[in-house]
Amino acid sequence: MLTIAVDAMGGDFAPKAEVEGAVQAVRSLGVKVVLVGQEEAVRKELAQYPDHRQLPIEIVNARERITMDDHAARAVRLKRDSSMRVASRLVRDGAAQGFVSAGNTGALMATAKMVQGMVPGVTRPALAIALPTVVKGSPVVVLDVGANVDCSPEMLTQFAVMGEIYSRIILGRPKPRVGVLSIGEEAHKGNDVTRSTSQLLKGLSLNFVGNVEGRDIYNGTVDVIVCDGFIGNVVLKVSEGLADMVKQMLRESFEATLAGKIGYVISTSAFADFKKRVDYSEYGGAPLLGVRGACIICHGRSNANAMKNAIRVAKDFSEGNVNHRIEDELRGKAREAGS
Repeated sequence: MLTIAVDAMGGDFAPKAEVEGAVQAVRSLGVKVVLVGQEEAVRKELAQYPDHRQLPIEIVNARERITMDDHAARAVRLKRDSSMRVASRLVRDGAAQGFVSAGNTGALMATAKMVQGMVPGVTRPALAIALPTVVKGSPVVVLDVGANVDCSPEMLTQFAVMGEIYSRIILGRPKPRVGVLSIGEEAHKGNDVTRSTSQLLKGLSLNFVGNVEGRDIYNGTVDVIVCDGFIGNVVLKVSEGLADMVKQMLRESFEATLAGKIGYVISTSAFADFKKRVDYSEYGGAPLLGVRGACIICHGRSNANAMKNAIRVAKDFSEGNVNHRIEDELRGKAREAGS
């Protein structure tokens, strides 16, 4: 049975959402969960579930908590007994195969890199996110969405390889289509970094489709989109805001008139399906690709469903041996580029 460590003190609704998500996960996914955090608070929350003693859930005490207001580097250095750092150590030491946190993203990335270390051959880790497209059941992987603000063509090329592996192994795309996010489809469009990246990717055995534009993120014509962390984070935040806006506008339209209210009753199931397709909690967080062990970063507002799905992603990541595949394929791609 795989073991996943959960930073029980990370998110806005900690430890309630983390504990409830862990309970849901062990009941449905066949994993063991280690809840890492301030033991008294975690145990009190876990006691809300009458069968918790029969569930494969363990508590590991961590006295400190890294907050969203903490400076990332300082918190990692000074809070050595934080729930985040203790959970990462469990992965490093082999007591867990992955860990999940809805805590401070900068601190989490720094902790994973420092404590767990990097996969051999990876220059920088990349934060990947699965976004919904118009093709149901076919999300697109966008990376990097915040780990690296400035990127070289060589880094973006590694991101493409890691994203392709993640799309193929975790999302089940047999031959993922990979594109570079740019301001036009033509090869001469973009800046020096995107043009150089495209040239590097053309020399590798990937299903590289060339430049893609912002509209291609959602139309289902590509499976993996590569960009630097500055652009990727803007894409992520715009996507979250757009989804919230569309849901709010639809709700207001339904409630505005009697005909709208009747229409809502008729289309309740369709509206529920729409909300599920654009709900970030269904995608289970963003994996930090390139660090040893599975490291899944969740939205700070993650609810229990999001935490459960993040544990699922960590489980799938570990079972798919994604890190071994990244190491092997980067080695192979390096040989291709040198030949």
